[in-house]
Amino acid sequence: MSGNIQLLTDALAAARAEDRAALIAYYPAGFPTVDGGIEAIGAIFDGGADIVEVGLPYSDPVMDGPVIQTADDIALRGGVRIADVLRTVREAHDATGKPVLVMTYWNPIDRYGPGRFAAELADAGGAGCILPDLPVQESAVWREHAAEHGLATVFVVAPSSADARLAEITAAGSGFVYAASLMGVTGTRESVGRQAEKLVARTRATSGLPVCVGLGVSNAAQAAEVASFADGVIVGSAFVKRVLDAPDAAAGVVGVRELAGGLAQGVRASARTPAGRPS
Repeated sequence: MSGNIQLLTDALAAARAEDRAALIAYYPAGFPTVDGGIEAIGAIFDGGADIVEVGLPYSDPVMDGPVIQTADDIALRGGVRIADVLRTVREAHDATGKPVLVMTYWNPIDRYGPGRFAAELADAGGAGCILPDLPVQESAVWREHAAEHGLATVFVVAPSSADARLAEITAAGSGFVYAASLMGVTGTRESVGRQAEKLVARTRATSGLPVCVGLGVSNAAQAAEVASFADGVIVGSAFVKRVLDAPDAAAGVVGVRELAGGLAQGVRASARTPAGRPS
């Protein structure tokens, strides 16, 4: 069965046709439970997200801040497995028809088997993988399996990436490019920073892929700021925090739906700047 890279491409193109950035949400599978995570992702889509990244909880993260680490720990202590991640992808996609990716560190896929993971992710209706710690020069085996099964391979670029490195990364990737807005780990911040806009411009100079910005976006105003120059706005920790801070699971679902609604308004409210997305 073929995966849904085309659905991902179409969702980003549809947002662009509306002269706005896509809203991309990250949410870890198995948090607070497998069923609870699936319900939360459904609410995020209901609130207005265009795309969801399902996180594969990992015990030794290098990119995730304390909020997502806490959620991952809860999921792992609850016994979440790769099968649960794939079930989450399947149910989220089946319920909405929208693109769902997996964001994961490489080690779990390597141990599971890249070919097996790609085949099962495609069978679940997945659109691809975001692989923040897989070096491009070591990614050929995965990219071969991903292409065979119709999956996107999304790599992460950072402000520290030299121009030659950006070109190497974007040439190998597909779907979109994940631009980390600043150096550091995931988490909400008061300001996303102007270096994100510079990174988007530098990345666009190397590729025609959409460039989506994550790390630090937590509210509608920040979403509007990033939407003025990026093709997609990625929000993760803010959704997880809504559930962590909620008095019960039902309130958490309401919270993420409301947050998605506000962020969706934010990406639609921002007029494009001359330095923003090309027309």
